Amino acid sequence: MKTWVISVSVATALVCGGASADTGDAKAGEKKAVSCTACHGPAGNSVVPMWPKLAGQQPEYIVKQLMDFKSGARVNPQMSPQAAPLTKQDMLNLAAYFSSQKQSGGTADPKAVALGSAIFRGGNTATGVPACTGCHSPTGMGLGLAKFPRLAGQHAQYVEQTLKYFRDGQRANDPNGMMRGVAANLTDKEITAVAQYLQGLTSQ
Repeated sequence: MKTWVISVSVATALVCGGASADTGDAKAGEKKAVSCTACHGPAGNSVVPMWPKLAGQQPEYIVKQLMDFKSGARVNPQMSPQAAPLTKQDMLNLAAYFSSQKQSGGTADPKAVALGSAIFRGGNTATGVPACTGCHSPTGMGLGLAKFPRLAGQHAQYVEQTLKYFRDGQRANDPNGMMRGVAANLTDKEITAVAQYLQGLTSQ
């Protein structure tokens, strides 16, 4: 556990140290985002729980994911074709727009909150699962410069699916395999509980 925490700290420092000074134009991003509305909803608030909310997301994370979709580091039958024609400036503009929007938030299944909160805040020392707060912050807002995403208020279905993809190796664009390492020891029950807890974590 101690080694993992140190590794995360070093990785965070390296990523932050190499952060780009590039900025996006939210107005241009809003125009470009018209084609995103069908899946990600008005202003990035998806109404379909299998598709993530982008409103209020960390802009650095949005850019990284779009670049990964374009490069093939992350593959998705819907997103990969959408990202293919985007320029770096397009990505910056989209990120500036979506990150500036207010997320709609959500509610959690009260039966899952206790376990979800325990895993998110304290991990599971018995199975080697670290707390999620180290990378995603105690409020679930993420760490922008480190490209760690906001999870607060995200659809539970999307979070659950994503964690299972990391656990099963279907998604592998996480820096240094950090998320795959975390998810590897999560049970289905823990994943569902964390996803529900995060859906109800609506800090702005």
